[in-house]
Amino acid sequence: MKRVLISRPMPPQTLAAAEELFDVEVRRSNKPMTAGEIRAGFAVYDGMMVTLGDVISADILADFGRPRCRMVANFGVGFNHIDVKACAGHGVTVSNTPGAVTDATADIAMTLMLMTARRAGEGERLVRSGAWEGWHPTQLLGLHLSGRTVGIVGMGRIGQAVARRCHFGFGMDVLYANRSEKTVDFPAQQMPLTEVAAKADVLVVTAPGGPETEHLIDAAVLEAMQGHAILVNVARGNIVDEAALVAALQSGAIGGAGLDVYEHEPKVSPGLLKMEHVTLLPHLGTSSLEVREDMGLMAVSNLRAYFAGEEVPNKVA
Repeated sequence: MKRVLISRPMPPQTLAAAEELFDVEVRRSNKPMTAGEIRAGFAVYDGMMVTLGDVISADILADFGRPRCRMVANFGVGFNHIDVKACAGHGVTVSNTPGAVTDATADIAMTLMLMTARRAGEGERLVRSGAWEGWHPTQLLGLHLSGRTVGIVGMGRIGQAVARRCHFGFGMDVLYANRSEKTVDFPAQQMPLTEVAAKADVLVVTAPGGPETEHLIDAAVLEAMQGHAILVNVARGNIVDEAALVAALQSGAIGGAGLDVYEHEPKVSPGLLKMEHVTLLPHLGTSSLEVREDMGLMAVSNLRAYFAGEEVPNKVA
């Protein structure tokens, strides 16, 4: 029976499915694996299920010719924490869990859009503080989203799911920045990123992480946005230059931000913590039991296929 390391505690169905197939060891910590733990994993196990924060680098793999661990199943769609080129060079297959996360992440994008536009976080804090004095006509006036323009940065599965919700649910016009034009079942116009930023009332980041998208949303993009516009990020934290975002919010260059991810997660820029017009969530994109179970079962399925000598369904390297 193949030995598999699972890097974090997982939902019960995921563990049960893995234990039926493999000799499983589960790390009991919810913190990312250290470089030493990952090195040991490559030496001791046949496969690993890893997730966000478990950094697999070329330096770690350089310690091996062909490691014992030849299969890494990533629990999550994003895999920018894994050097897939280095893995391929050492004979290591890498998979991810696309599809399972799409709707849940799109829902969190809508949550952030609505909370920030309608100042729901401020309102909730006001009620909890005991300082609310009752309704009045000018209380916490926010941005009405219906009929506005949404800009999508990265028109993949999640970007399209967000755009679909915005168009069909709120009657919003859809603009998008993407490397290639997409065929979708609703009106949408592709434009360069700065043009999308300039025209959008809400700019939603759903692009994949990686070196090519690091600081894609920089000071120039933020300066192009309208003064009332909102930035929402449900992708990877380092796609947004967080220092530039803080400066844009402090100066009033943009109207607000809704963030589920952060550049130096779990650390959050102190400036963001002090701002009332910013909604901050603790990376809730896929946080529902059924979605996490779907992700886990998909990761287990990828491991099973590899060890059975079958084509890995969601192979990325």
